[in-house]
Amino acid sequence: MNRLERLIDEARREVEDNTFAAVRAWKEEEPGRACVGFFPVYVPAELIWAAGALPVAVWGGGDRIEVEMADARVQSFICSISRSTLELGLLGHLDFLDGMLFGSLCDVARNLSGVWARNFPDTFVDYLHYPQNLRSEAARGYYREDLERLGAALGGITGRTPGAAELAAAIDLYEEQRALLRRLAAVRTEEPWRLGLEEQQVLVRAAGRRDPRRHNEVLREVLELLPEREVRHKDGVRVVLEGSFCEQPALELLRTLDQAHCFVVASDLARGLCWFKEPLRRSDDPWSDLVEAYFVHAEGSVVRHFSPSERTERLLARVRDSRADGVFFCTAKFCEPAFYDFVLHKRALDAAGIPYLAVEFEEKMSSFESIRTQAETFAESILFFADEEATA
Repeated sequence: MNRLERLIDEARREVEDNTFAAVRAWKEEEPGRACVGFFPVYVPAELIWAAGALPVAVWGGGDRIEVEMADARVQSFICSISRSTLELGLLGHLDFLDGMLFGSLCDVARNLSGVWARNFPDTFVDYLHYPQNLRSEAARGYYREDLERLGAALGGITGRTPGAAELAAAIDLYEEQRALLRRLAAVRTEEPWRLGLEEQQVLVRAAGRRDPRRHNEVLREVLELLPEREVRHKDGVRVVLEGSFCEQPALELLRTLDQAHCFVVASDLARGLCWFKEPLRRSDDPWSDLVEAYFVHAEGSVVRHFSPSERTERLLARVRDSRADGVFFCTAKFCEPAFYDFVLHKRALDAAGIPYLAVEFEEKMSSFESIRTQAETFAESILFFADEEATA
């Protein structure tokens, strides 16, 4: 195993470890370190870091745990990421967390925050209300006040209330990380055979579990090694993956798509870690910069948008910019926001003549042969019609 493979494999092990051993080890390295978990899609990680805590993304337990105790506390017909995240907590796998943050993403996330507070009364639990009326100046003032309130609350558990200097430094650090993740995504867009989708995503997800200073070093090294990687050009179709902004598909599912020659060249996977598609505008007021990041720089999504048309236009632009041949909808079961968006996206794609395929997944899936067959058929149909047009 060469150095590049070792870096990717180490990230994969940490991402798949439901005991969070690496995060626990980081916390124990120095007295006074704290960890604050967050439920996807997005929290201002810069604020958590500035308050002296490590932001830890909690994306459920995947297929590596059995959901038993959580089903006595939440409905069985909600998304599996919510059920398995609660199960992780009840099993004690998240007992190293000093706090847990939730945001206004959907009804399930909203209610899970209350369930969490009730079942873990000794843990700091907070709920961040993201503004919905993005055109209102009053909403910006409200959001800033909520960020300042959260910063003070985090300071209460870490003993380090973030000031302007700490927040500005944290924004610098995470801006560096987002730039590196954008470069990693660009490799996938230009040469999807050089970096597997599964490989890219373990490096992205690891960003939600590691000290950002350490992970930035890893990302820089990966980007230096990738051009030297010996790879063979592979033929296939280029697709945009949509619908997995919260619950993440199993790594095996992502690997299956590459094996089916259905190359994902752009996606909304791990959206919260890669939400800002451009460098943030900076000022002398980092609190204002954090507000502007959400209002101006965050990409349109079902959980943050100006209008329904913004989301469909964003998808069409992503298809165009990534030179994709089609769209692959990969949606978690019971994810109402994603299914609502599918109706809008479907109409727009039909009108534009862009082919698409829709599949559902859940954490407990153990076989992906059906999805692989569908992806292969989808890819072959696109190639067939492309050949027909070329010979017409």
